[in-house]
Amino acid sequence: MTHCILIGAPVDEGQRRPGCLMGPAAFRTAGLAATLTRLGHTVEDRGDVVPAAPGGETCANPAVHHLPEVIAWTNALREAMAAALPGGMPIVMGGDHSLALGTVAGVAAHAAAAGRPQFVIWLDAHSDFHTVDSTTSGNLHGTPMAYACGLPGFDPFPPFPAPIPGENICMFGIRSVDAAEHAAMQPTEITVNDMRVLDEQGIVAPLRTFLDRVRATGGLLHVSLDVDFLDPSIAPAVGTTVPGGTTFREAHLVMELLHESGLVTSLDLVELNPFLDERGRTARLMVDLVGSLMGRKVFDRPTRSYG
Repeated sequence: MTHCILIGAPVDEGQRRPGCLMGPAAFRTAGLAATLTRLGHTVEDRGDVVPAAPGGETCANPAVHHLPEVIAWTNALREAMAAALPGGMPIVMGGDHSLALGTVAGVAAHAAAAGRPQFVIWLDAHSDFHTVDSTTSGNLHGTPMAYACGLPGFDPFPPFPAPIPGENICMFGIRSVDAAEHAAMQPTEITVNDMRVLDEQGIVAPLRTFLDRVRATGGLLHVSLDVDFLDPSIAPAVGTTVPGGTTFREAHLVMELLHESGLVTSLDLVELNPFLDERGRTARLMVDLVGSLMGRKVFDRPTRSYG
């Protein structure tokens, strides 16, 4: 049994398509707490994080928007994660992926204080490896992994605590990386299991290889699950759709393997935009995936009706 701590992060400022701020309410409405309770876990919902008023921070890149707001969210979510981790498994309900600037900082600080290595599995169509300096879209939801690695180019963000070594990061399901991100990733030892790798090798072997590394080092594992990890045909409620994502069966297999590993210590659920959903189908699918991550077996899955 796990004590699950739900944390709402209605972050909308890391991209330009309004609606992700409704994500926490959609996860609650789709029955996340009830799903976890039925699986035998205890649930504590700490409500939605409220960041401090944004400051007046600026940067040299004119494309960047909502910088002070995202910095305020980063600080608030780092503190929320640090407060939650000693008491259970935080599950952060987003919110766009810029929230991971704060959540990953929080878990990394916690791991460093505990003297254990921090690992991250990034379930996403995108590598999110831009910096504040390099982004051309100005959307800060495309920067968390570069921040977590301690790359320069993040002024005026606070320095990332205990940067995560590349070999402790696995990007899984990647299928959209631009030239600047690719160049920045080349010197790192990040494991990139893109869709070509998964098509050739399947889901199980690449994932188990990474999980074996986490286990061998006694690491803590943070999972960051973006809706666009899934194929848009089954998960339409996202503003950054990329064709060719994981199928329903593949995504559940990933979650079941993560559960069986017993290594997951924290979770992000990001980029759900209920304004783009179809009768809540994406929210319900994401909640079902959390169910698989937390112990539901394939034969326990309920029948769904979207009629």
